[in-house]
Amino acid sequence: MSRTLHVAIIASELPYPPNAGNRIRTLSLTSRLAKRHKITFIAHRNDEAAEAKEFLHGHGIESVLVDHEVPAKSGPSFYCRLAANLLSSSPYSVASHASPELKAAVRTFSRGDRVDLWQAETSTLFDLLDDLDGAPKLIMAHNVESLIWKRYHETESNRLKKWYIGRQWEKFERFEKRAFSRSSRVVAVSADDARMIREEFGGGSVDVVDNGIDRSYFERIQRNPDPKTILFVGGFDWRPNLDAVALLLDQIYPVVRLREPEARLLLVGRRPSEALAARVRECPGVELHADAPDVRPFLASSGIMVVPLRIGGGSRLKILEGLAAGLPVISTPIGAEGLELVPGRHFTLADAPLEIADALLRAIQQPAPFRAQAEEARRFVGARYDWDDLSERLERVWFATADGDAIARSTVSTKDERS
Repeated sequence: MSRTLHVAIIASELPYPPNAGNRIRTLSLTSRLAKRHKITFIAHRNDEAAEAKEFLHGHGIESVLVDHEVPAKSGPSFYCRLAANLLSSSPYSVASHASPELKAAVRTFSRGDRVDLWQAETSTLFDLLDDLDGAPKLIMAHNVESLIWKRYHETESNRLKKWYIGRQWEKFERFEKRAFSRSSRVVAVSADDARMIREEFGGGSVDVVDNGIDRSYFERIQRNPDPKTILFVGGFDWRPNLDAVALLLDQIYPVVRLREPEARLLLVGRRPSEALAARVRECPGVELHADAPDVRPFLASSGIMVVPLRIGGGSRLKILEGLAAGLPVISTPIGAEGLELVPGRHFTLADAPLEIADALLRAIQQPAPFRAQAEEARRFVGARYDWDDLSERLERVWFATADGDAIARSTVSTKDERS
C-alpha cells in the first residue's frame, strides 16, 4: 500500500520516555509507521513533554501539546475529586483525562488539517472524538478498562473502597459499551479482549494487534544470571502492580527468604511512592530501582522474573521482554493472559502465593529446567511478537478503517487471532 495517511492520535501524554507498557507499545508502533505515514499526537503537556516532543520530531512524528495538568492521584484534593465523581455519570479516569483543553485542541486541529483517521489512544478519550464529522475514529484498547475495575472489586477487602470501586466498574461498563459500539473500529491487544469487546460491549469491527518486543534490542543482552535474584518489573503508579508488589512483600518473598536466606528481590519500575520506598527499606534482601532508563541490565543479571498479578487486562509487555531476553518467567494466569504462551513450555504458571513461592524456590535450587524453558520461549517470542510485523498489521487496520472496509475484520482480525 503506497499512499500516505494522516493519522491524528489523541493521548493523555506523549509516549516518551518509553518507561511504561502503554508508552512502549505506542512508541514502538508509531515510530515504525511514521516512516510511511504522517502522524500527529495531540496530548497534554507534562514534565517530560519538551524532551518527548523533540524525540518524536526526530522520528518524523509531530506533536500538539495542551496546557493542562492531569490531577495527581494523591493528597486531600484527590479524595475530594473522587467524592465529587459520585455525582458524575462518567468514570473518574475519563473525567480527569478527557480535559476540556484537550477537546478544544482536537476541534481546532480538525478545522485546520486534513485527517484521514482519528485514533483515541485509550477508550477513556473517545468522547473527545465522538461528535467529530468526517474521518473515521479508531480506539486503541490497551486494556478493557471495565475488566480491570471488575478485578479491583473482586480483590478489595475494605468495604467502603469496594463499594466505590463497584460504582466505577458500573460506570465503565456503560461508558465502554457506548464508546466501543460508536467507534469505527477498535484495536485490541489480544484475542480474548477482542472477543469481549465484540460480544459484551457491542464492538462491530474489532481487530487484534498484539503487544510485542524489539527483537534485535533484546537479542543483544548477554545473560550472566544469579539464580537467587528475583526480578519484578512494572510501573509503581499503576494499582495492579502495587497490589502485586504487596503480595510479593507480604506473602511470597518472606517464604522464599526463609528457605533461601541469600535470595534477593529487585523491584524495578517508574514513580514509586515514598511509602513503597520506606517499606522496601524495612525488607532485608529487597532493592527498589526507581525510573531505571534501561531494564536490560536487570534482565541480564536476574535468575527469574515473577509476575504475581491478581488484577489486570490486555497483555503484559514485561513478560514478553523478559522471555525475549532469555529470562525464565513465573506468572499467575492473569499475568500471562492474552499471550499465546503455553504453561510448562514457555513459562511456569502459579496462582496462589504459596504456589508462587514454591516455584521460585525450585527456580533458585534447580535453575536448569527453567533456563531451558526460557530458551524455547525466547525463540517463540522473537518469531511471534516482533514490533516490525505488528506495525505492519496495524497499518493494514489503518487502511481498512480509513477506507471504511466492512470486511476487514474477517480478513485481518480472524487471520491474526489464529496466527
